[in-house]
Amino acid sequence: MQALIEGEAVQSLNFRHRETTLLEGIPLAGFVLRLRRYFGACHRCGKGFFMKVLITGGAGFIGTNLVARLRQMSDVYIRILDNEALGRREHLDGFDGEFIRGDITDRDALDRALEGMNTVVHLAADTRVMDSIINPAFNFAVNAHGTFSLLEAMRARGITRLVNASTGGAILGEAQPPVHEEMVPRPLAPYGASKLTAEGYCSAYAGSYDFKALSLRFSNVYGPRSFHKGSVVAAFLKRVLIGEPLVVYGDGSQTRDFVFVDDLCQGIFSGMTADATGVIQLGSGQPFTVNKLIEEIRLVVAPRPVEVRYEPARSGEVHTTWCDIAKARRKLGFDPVTQLEEGLARTWRWFLDRTA
Repeated sequence: MQALIEGEAVQSLNFRHRETTLLEGIPLAGFVLRLRRYFGACHRCGKGFFMKVLITGGAGFIGTNLVARLRQMSDVYIRILDNEALGRREHLDGFDGEFIRGDITDRDALDRALEGMNTVVHLAADTRVMDSIINPAFNFAVNAHGTFSLLEAMRARGITRLVNASTGGAILGEAQPPVHEEMVPRPLAPYGASKLTAEGYCSAYAGSYDFKALSLRFSNVYGPRSFHKGSVVAAFLKRVLIGEPLVVYGDGSQTRDFVFVDDLCQGIFSGMTADATGVIQLGSGQPFTVNKLIEEIRLVVAPRPVEVRYEPARSGEVHTTWCDIAKARRKLGFDPVTQLEEGLARTWRWFLDRTA
């Protein structure tokens, strides 16, 4: 993620109302009722919108999936701030809200992006563990200082509703799984440390300035629209597409919690409207080794061959982590329903369609 604004291009397009009766199993009427209860008539925004949400990093993998969901809601207005370092505006599939090309480390860009908003979903981040080891200063500037700058810009405008994207395994380090929110953080890489710093500032602004700040610790997210990602599922499927062997660092016994992006977005939805604050973990609640993931990928991509090359393990990476999602179930009604085989199949179809 670049720490620059490349010009001051702002694209403002007319937002069209959309109606739907069902949102991936969530009745629309019920979700809108939650919005109205939270914001109330006295907080009603212009143009008939109850929620005006800024999504930082909205052109990225999770952002594009979240925007696709929110576009189905007639009472939600969406603005995106993204520097297009990884994600691209064209990945948003005809998004017709506002797109501001800018960076979270630039206060002027933040001020423009926050004008008239009442909710922020903060997804913009430098998320690669190994890159953070190579360049910890850049990782800190984006994740820690960038989040601080966002909080300050929100405070200046009286905006207090924030859903902050965080991480579980990288913050907690080698903790006995299943990991949960009450564990003592022991990050093993600068990435985890920077996200822990961001969580700390969200907590401090909740305590000092009455922010409604919720940090959601994502496990390993996978799904459609992830072609530009370097995460393990996307990396493996891209290698399958071009006929190259999958590269595993270690013996494949590393354990992760893989959550499908649609399930994750359901949790983000709930976090935007629930009264929850603090830290909550979002994942599948199920452990899978990398070798088991490869077995499932073989089934999904058959008859394509899948070769594997094992390399020495890398320092700074957690070996075993998966999460307890009891708090998410209790506070957010979070209920991840997509099994790994189904999620991989849907992701693989998207990859095939993209390259057709």
